[in-house]
Amino acid sequence: MNTHNHTQQFITRITSVAFSLLTLLPASAQIQERERPAEWANLIEGGKFMDRILPMPNGKKQKGLWGTKEVQDRYVDNGLESKDISFWGGNILKDKNGKYHLYVAGWPENSPEGHMFWGNSTVFHAVADNSFGPFHVENTVGKGHNPEAFRLQDGRIVVYVIDGYYIADSEDSKVWTYGQFTFDDRGHDIIEGLSNLTFAPRQDGSFLMVCRGGGIWVSRDGLSPYEQLTDHRVYPDVEGCFEDPVVWRDSLQYHLIVNDWLGRIAFYERSLDGLHWVIEPGEAYVPGVSRHKDGSVEGWFKYERIKIRQDEYGRACQANFAVIDTLKGEDQPCDRHSSKNIALPLNPGMRMMVTNTEPITAKTKKVILRIQAEDGFSPAEDLNIESILFGSYEDVNYGRGAKAIRSEKDGADLLLTFRGKDCQWSKDEWAPKVIAKKKDGTMAYGYARLPYVDYTPAILSAKRPEAQGDKTFRTKVKNYGLKASLPTEAELWNGDTMIGSSSIPALAPYDSTEVTIQADAPKDANLKVRFKKP
Repeated sequence: MNTHNHTQQFITRITSVAFSLLTLLPASAQIQERERPAEWANLIEGGKFMDRILPMPNGKKQKGLWGTKEVQDRYVDNGLESKDISFWGGNILKDKNGKYHLYVAGWPENSPEGHMFWGNSTVFHAVADNSFGPFHVENTVGKGHNPEAFRLQDGRIVVYVIDGYYIADSEDSKVWTYGQFTFDDRGHDIIEGLSNLTFAPRQDGSFLMVCRGGGIWVSRDGLSPYEQLTDHRVYPDVEGCFEDPVVWRDSLQYHLIVNDWLGRIAFYERSLDGLHWVIEPGEAYVPGVSRHKDGSVEGWFKYERIKIRQDEYGRACQANFAVIDTLKGEDQPCDRHSSKNIALPLNPGMRMMVTNTEPITAKTKKVILRIQAEDGFSPAEDLNIESILFGSYEDVNYGRGAKAIRSEKDGADLLLTFRGKDCQWSKDEWAPKVIAKKKDGTMAYGYARLPYVDYTPAILSAKRPEAQGDKTFRTKVKNYGLKASLPTEAELWNGDTMIGSSSIPALAPYDSTEVTIQADAPKDANLKVRFKKP
């Protein structure tokens, strides 16, 4: 098992130096406009994650505050800000009494290094009666930067920070105990080190973690060793300086947003199992997403460290950002610049499910979709039925998809019927998408559950294969899924060529087996293990 503690301390120091050097570059070198794919121009409203960001709730607006002219006319009661402290990042937990707890990094605004004093951050604990603020600092958790708080299955609260974590019995604890995670890379390269970690609880109390570099890790309980499942990053295969991932899981699937800080553009991904991801087109967010209901914009220069608050169904209903009004290196002590935390509401989407119990094929005559009613939303009365598009995100996001041929109420829910031939999505589809308009002109969307899809699949992962003498390789295969795997074949690949295989038995969750594969491979071979679908 690899602890990486000394390595992580080194990485943190190098990162701090890199940011310090960045401030010496001209402003133009710190921003690089990324060219968007041409087809993104054809996305309809609802086709990109950014379309889900709603105007900020009305608040207490003030002028003449710190910041550039683009942000001086802002809501001071949104999120958390102070003229004396520069805040950065942070996410929210709601307690059983309805209070909202924000755990956020901060440092004195008059620090001698300005924003670059972030390496000496303190984690502040702030509380509010609603999720948008104003938050008021109650106490501190400890030293650390880029916090992310999560709740263990036993109710204890963990606040991750770079290089460690704090743990306490409740959200408002006055005493926090510091600890450090351990990590088992299982022989795989760790991409860009183990910093800026983000966590999502799984259904059995285990946790999926994504590190800054885009590797996927799993811990049995959130504290025990995190084991790396991937040998590659799961981010978009495009030019980008990626950081600040945030991962969450709702009742249907995993979601991931990662930020290209140099290009000031973020990307959105989805996954059935947390290991294999699809990347939806369009920006997840860009500067300027903090709008007021009157159309005015709080024009923050950078939006980073996005964190997601989820509703009772697990849907993303709010995004919190770290924002700064200028280049980080231009935020000097006792000047007009600083950073804060802001909160933006999100359109959570509709709850939906397909009622067909058999896979949709070319022989399927009709597909029936149930859109569920909930407080404040009556699909039969609120939706413009003619506007509804249904199908794969690859079609629906671009204005294509199936149109309903029939609609009817079933209690408070809405049942929509589509021609089977119009719903011929991939056999690997697990969450077909709807984009629609409400009768008031606002956008509606949602992802539908498919009754025949296994939403807790087995997840096989192999350690890096090691040579055991001439033409013999050994690896250890483990099932990180939430149910037993089926017997299958472990295939040894050298680049794009399969060079050997071996049978592996069914494995219960978290069980493993040693696998020996006979193969002829050169010493410089790029060896990976893949699994044949049973």
